[in-house]
Amino acid sequence: MNRELTTTDKHYLALCIDLAEEALNAGDKPFGFILIDNDGKILAQARNKVNTLHALSHPEYELTAWALKHLTKEERQTSTMYTSGEHCPMCAGAHGMAEIGTVVYAASGRQYTEWLKEFNIKIPLINLLPIEKVIKVITVRGPAKGELLERIKELHKKSHS
Repeated sequence: MNRELTTTDKHYLALCIDLAEEALNAGDKPFGFILIDNDGKILAQARNKVNTLHALSHPEYELTAWALKHLTKEERQTSTMYTSGEHCPMCAGAHGMAEIGTVVYAASGRQYTEWLKEFNIKIPLINLLPIEKVIKVITVRGPAKGELLERIKELHKKSHS
């Protein structure tokens, strides 16, 4: 499977990282997500609200619920969710059950866990599995490299300082 990011992917991931920065500035962990249709139109976007709402207020879960309410099954299957960070297992399960097509992420769960160790921060209470370990059939691209990856890593570092 080709996991390389396209120029379009990088554009949407940069927007996700902008949302992650917005989340951080609002007192939440830096995660941001965008859902686009098959023509590249932004359908919905969300940022992390775990600290301001509750532990289940993950943006990818919010976008999945939105997609179930507003899109047909075919529209969901041909849409793409862009993420600053790979889904946790709860959100990956929701994504799979909603049959949302592709997911593109800037940083993997493995990278996030490595960063937390590097920052001397307690790792998450749940195992961050690769999304393909949760969803049987899905197209995945990522992680990003270079500036995008460094930018989201720096936001996570700031969130723990």
